[in-house]
Amino acid sequence: MREGEGISAILPAFNEEGSLAGTVAALRVVFKGLNRPHEIVIVDDGSRDGTGDLADRLAREDSAVRVIHHPRNLGDGAALKSGFAAARLDWVFLMDADGQFDPAELPAFVRAADRADFVVGYRPSRADAVHRTLYAKMWARMMSVLLGVGVRDVDCAFKLMRRSYLARMPLEAGGAFLSAEMLAKARRMGAPFAELPVRHLPRLAGKSTGGTLRVLLRAFLELGRLWLNVRRFKPGNEFAKTAKARSRE
Repeated sequence: MREGEGISAILPAFNEEGSLAGTVAALRVVFKGLNRPHEIVIVDDGSRDGTGDLADRLAREDSAVRVIHHPRNLGDGAALKSGFAAARLDWVFLMDADGQFDPAELPAFVRAADRADFVVGYRPSRADAVHRTLYAKMWARMMSVLLGVGVRDVDCAFKLMRRSYLARMPLEAGGAFLSAEMLAKARRMGAPFAELPVRHLPRLAGKSTGGTLRVLLRAFLELGRLWLNVRRFKPGNEFAKTAKARSRE
C-alpha cells in the first residue's frame, strides 16, 4: 500500500445494536495509529432493533463515519454491494460489525498490501458451532474446485482489497455467493493475493443469520448461475498490466 492511500471500512450490520459501537470505537483507534485517510461506512441492512439510530449517532459524532440505510433486510450480499458502491478511498476493508473480529489485526493486512491487491483473512479456529465450521470447509473446497477461488476461507469477513478492482467488477450474486464471485473475478483479473490468519472471537451480542439450512439450499441453487457468470467474465487488460507491474516491484 502506497504512502497516502486511504482505506474505506465497510461494516454491514443487521440487528447489531449490542456490538456496533464497540466495533466502530476499536476501528477508530486502529485508524488513528495507521495515520492514513479513512472512512467508516456502516450499512444498516433493515435492522429491527436500534442499530440504525445508533449508527446515525456515531456518524454525528465523527465525520469519518457515514451510514447507508436499507429500508428492509436485503441480505449480506446487498449490504456489501451498497458499501462497495459508497466507498470513496483507494482500498476497501471489509469487516463484520458483530465483534467477532479484532480491528487491531488490520495493520498486518496493510503491510501485506505492499505485495498484494487482495489480502484475505482466514480463521484457523472458528468460534462457531461445529456444523458451521464443517459447512465452511466444504464450501471453501467447492469454490476452489468450481470457480478457481483458491483461498482457505472464502467467506471470512476480514478482507482488504484495492477498490479499483471492485469498481470495474460487476457483482451479480447475492447472499452466500457474493464473496466467492468477488474473489473468483479478482483471480481472473490477475490480482495478486495474500492470505493472513485472523482470530475469530465468540459473538457477544446479536444472532448469526448465516449457515442455516434455508440459506445453504438457496446458495446451492445459485451455484450454476454463478459458475456461468464467472466463466463469461472478461477482465480488462489494464488489470493484467497492473498485476504484472506490481509483481516486478
